Amino acid sequence: MTMKVLISVDMEGIAGIVHPEETIPGRFDYERGRALMTAAANAAVAGVLEAEPAAEVLVADAHGPHRNLLPEHLDRRARLIRGKPRELGMMAGLQAGVQAAMFVGYHARAGAGSAVLAHTMAEAVLDVRINGTSHGEIGINALLAASYGVPVVLASGDEAACAEFSALAPQSVTVPVKRALGQHAADGMHPDQAHDLLRRGAGQAMRVHATTAPVWLPHPLRIEVDLHQPRAADLAALLPSVTRSGRTIAFDAETMTAAYGMLHVIVALTHNGP
Repeated sequence: MTMKVLISVDMEGIAGIVHPEETIPGRFDYERGRALMTAAANAAVAGVLEAEPAAEVLVADAHGPHRNLLPEHLDRRARLIRGKPRELGMMAGLQAGVQAAMFVGYHARAGAGSAVLAHTMAEAVLDVRINGTSHGEIGINALLAASYGVPVVLASGDEAACAEFSALAPQSVTVPVKRALGQHAADGMHPDQAHDLLRRGAGQAMRVHATTAPVWLPHPLRIEVDLHQPRAADLAALLPSVTRSGRTIAFDAETMTAAYGMLHVIVALTHNGP
């Protein structure tokens, strides 16, 4: 059976990127940022296929509008998942029978301290807790992968993001490409060096994936979200089964897929509420 690998690619943890202007379409240096993002994705694809030449590789554009990776410059051996909204968001492709997942260009959670461009899903979200444990996109997406029985075998980003991932998946491979000097500052390596390390790390992750387990998934699920905007909390509280206490909204979910979908609806309300 052909092995399927999902590479979820965010932007804030890419080598060379330190400021929101480099990650927002139409802003200063965004085009350079998306080129760096595409090159990092290609490095991971190359590493996977060096270790598993027959693998089917899915690359999910997982940043912002999910339309950042340059399709014409992506490794032609990979399939590209882009655009939003879509089922499973940053992790779209899990439902295609994936056996291993990788996080490329990921960032630390909101409130993580010294971390480059740290946040959780949106600037309006102060914290997400699942059964009382704070999680950023790294933890939320790793738990979603676990609900499909899929281990996340590699993560790359700044040192804070890699440490956050290692706390969840200590057996998996990490590729730190920069060290935070602040929210918008870093001491980072040359992108070419980062891509070399990422290619080798992806290959290493593929060689050990069979002995790497998915992260532990609690059940049932209690989700709490602290929101910065009272208006967003007002709107979220109108959703069925959502309760509110001050700036915190909460809900229960039977599955991580259901929890993930609800989180995305809540985040959408922080941007697009009437």
